[in-house]
Amino acid sequence: MKTISGGVTAPLGFKAGGVACGIKKNQQADLALIYSQVPAVAAGIFTTNQVQAAPVILSKEFLKKGKAQAIIANSGNANACVGATGMEAARRMAAAAGKALNIPMDSVLVASTGVIGVALPVERIEKALAEKADFLSDAGSPAAARAIMTTDTFPKEAAVEIELGGAPVRIGGIAKGSGMIHPNMATMLGFITTDAKIEQALLRKAIAAAGDRSFNRITVDGDTSTNDCLLVLANGLAGNKPITSENEDYQTFLQALTGVCLELAKMIARDGEGATKLVEITVRGARTEAEAVQVGKAVAASNLVKTALFGEDANWGRILAAVGYSGVKIDPDRIHIYLGDLSVYQNGTGLVFDEAKAKEILSGKEIRIKIDLGGGAAAASVWTCDLSYDYVKINGSYRS
Repeated sequence: MKTISGGVTAPLGFKAGGVACGIKKNQQADLALIYSQVPAVAAGIFTTNQVQAAPVILSKEFLKKGKAQAIIANSGNANACVGATGMEAARRMAAAAGKALNIPMDSVLVASTGVIGVALPVERIEKALAEKADFLSDAGSPAAARAIMTTDTFPKEAAVEIELGGAPVRIGGIAKGSGMIHPNMATMLGFITTDAKIEQALLRKAIAAAGDRSFNRITVDGDTSTNDCLLVLANGLAGNKPITSENEDYQTFLQALTGVCLELAKMIARDGEGATKLVEITVRGARTEAEAVQVGKAVAASNLVKTALFGEDANWGRILAAVGYSGVKIDPDRIHIYLGDLSVYQNGTGLVFDEAKAKEILSGKEIRIKIDLGGGAAAASVWTCDLSYDYVKINGSYRS
């Protein structure tokens, strides 16, 4: 697997772009479009929040046929919780993109992100698509990545190339997310493109597995959003032998897809609102992988742990407490906790350790916490960030 540039336009046959249509108050780019030159096999996973925005509902409906050719997304307005006008606006977005691209309306998947409870000025999107339909290009992934940003501080792109049966196959993606990050699947937007030829049922299975091992293993603030989705288009233009079973080619494709999703997910965790550190929490010695994830998420979501990491305080007691309330049956006398490579707790008691060394570890931009439960052979990693003063500042005035 080789890392390449190009994001969602790295695979053959894809174009993308982003423009400002006037939804954001600061006049920055707020409308993104991704287009496949041929119809593509499509799949997606969506927020588990019971309150779901109109674009989520509409895209679920369109995905029932398993095909799509474009994705349109706006930022600055979530088009959520605004009654029947929300679904009308989502449909108008799809129709406007379909008209601009000369494809059926139901071949356009729709996504929105931003403030909840404010009517989407969809006429601005329609106007932009009518006037600026030429903003798509085969180098337009960076523009699309910027156009879906809200409180993000940097655009998020990734792409890889693999070989399937002698044919080069590419997978690319963009994502947004900084706050309201606690996916189940939820709290971010992710768009993946590939020129692989793969059956729809297998693509659907692959994106669910990739999402579970990436976006579903990050948290910033424990909040699950109303809008979030991970969408994938596979147009088959790479010319590889079609993937029709869970064979070696499928496993190679799944590994690469997961790699792209994980790279994007870690960027989201790194870019948590007000964050100063990316934190990787690895739990081993669990009975099952699911239990390792459950313990890791409890630690990752702990505000007390996250504030201690911001303050560069080696407060291992907060980590141990989160392990204890995670819901997984554990034996405190068998647990071993490390900050980086520094052992701080083992076999039921705290250890004497070098506080200066701990401070040095916690002052880094990337922190690794290792927790050995001593109860099995399973392991998993999750990612989060610290919790700083700026998180409150950002979210205290989000609507203003």
